[in-house]
Amino acid sequence: MTRIESDKTVVGKSPEEVFSFLSNFNNFEKLMPEQVTNWKSSEDECSFTIAGMASLGMKIIEKQPNKFILVTRNGAAPFDFTLECMLSEKNPSESEVQLAFNAELNPMLKMMAVKPLTNFLNILVGRLKDIS
Repeated sequence: MTRIESDKTVVGKSPEEVFSFLSNFNNFEKLMPEQVTNWKSSEDECSFTIAGMASLGMKIIEKQPNKFILVTRNGAAPFDFTLECMLSEKNPSESEVQLAFNAELNPMLKMMAVKPLTNFLNILVGRLKDIS
């Protein structure tokens, strides 16, 4: 199992606000970089294409209010994976957020995917700072 983690990022919102935002895939489109196309979402599921990489589908399978969201592969994807959204309170108006991507990657795919996936996760958490 390959685990790829984003940087820990402090967001100027309470854990409740960040959890509410991340619990709805309709909000995720605001976090996506320009390499993401064909975005489709509902509250609990989404699908999209990352230019030069793959088409992915995801669905939320577990929520622990204001602390944790677990997302898994849904539909077509080149490999099994989960995405963990981990939240903690820094103070009442700030949260620390980290994303972790866990996947079954063969050695060749791992070599090609680790850097782009790390960058992708860091873009997502970085853009969380701009949510309103």
